[in-house]
Amino acid sequence: MLELGPCERCALLSIAKHDKIMLMRTTKTLSVTIPPEMLSRAEALARKEHRTMSELVREALRVYERQRWWEETNAYGRARAVALGIGDESRVVQAVHEYRRQQRRSKKRSA
Repeated sequence: MLELGPCERCALLSIAKHDKIMLMRTTKTLSVTIPPEMLSRAEALARKEHRTMSELVREALRVYERQRWWEETNAYGRARAVALGIGDESRVVQAVHEYRRQQRRSKKRSA
């Protein structure tokens, strides 16, 4: 077995602690620039909601991502409706019911 002197043990312990800290970190630091008036509003909102600025920015990103997902989903749905010749939303409900009815019928036939 390899014998380590006090300085070597100290150095290895320091490295191990540093590696452990680095492995435990699950966030990254981000620097952004925003206009001063927007920063003031964000700070006021964070204080009002008892949040940190990081929490406020993370929530804003989650809301943005959710909004973009809905926009993309709606755009896909509109494109599919056009491709299927469905002119308005009332026709969509009818088309869904027709599709589900066909699916039930085909399951009954295969059973």
